[in-house]
Amino acid sequence: MPDTARLSIVIPTLNEAATIEKLLIPLRQWRLNAVETVVVDGGSHDDTLARARPLASTLIVSAPSRARQMNAGAREARGHHLLFLHADTRLPRGADRLIASALSSKQCWGRFDVRLEGRHPLLPVIATAMNLRSRLTGIATGDQGLFMTREAFDAAGGFPDQPLMEDIEMSRRLKRLSPPACLRERVTTSGRRWEREGAWRTLLLMWRLRWRYWRGASADELARVYRHVR
Repeated sequence: MPDTARLSIVIPTLNEAATIEKLLIPLRQWRLNAVETVVVDGGSHDDTLARARPLASTLIVSAPSRARQMNAGAREARGHHLLFLHADTRLPRGADRLIASALSSKQCWGRFDVRLEGRHPLLPVIATAMNLRSRLTGIATGDQGLFMTREAFDAAGGFPDQPLMEDIEMSRRLKRLSPPACLRERVTTSGRRWEREGAWRTLLLMWRLRWRYWRGASADELARVYRHVR
């Protein structure tokens, strides 16, 4: 890997031993295209570190919280472009080329459409609603694979150090720099949360939390509500 990569994929993890190899193994061949994978663990108590170490370009441990982990990974990353990817999310074929093409225009950030993987019949409907809402509002969630130039990340000040809605706030900051590139190619992310906690119950909870955040509720307050409900 050269000193500077074309794309750095930053992956925050916490107890993801069951999924991390499934994500990292297909990404090993991307190193030939100057793509690096930076895994940032928040203190896992399972085998996440042992399983990720031989597969990642870089593996570091940081203070827990997704925002802090992603910022720590960005500091270690060498890429001109940054992609922040959840450990249970899979990229579409040629995602590195899609990102490079999207960021070669006037847009400095973007996201993919999403497909929710699972058996619940509502998951395709929920994914379609997520994609439409994101396209209309210009706000993306972490499930959609947020990507951006290094310059845009720095100009936005990185992810805000807050326990919830860090992706929403980051989208707001990035929107001041340019509209997002809304790619129709889909990342595939696990629908386990929706199936485990109930699709309607989870959907209503997320709408309620986002509404309260838009009305000015603090991320700390909403995180307490989220943990209580879960």
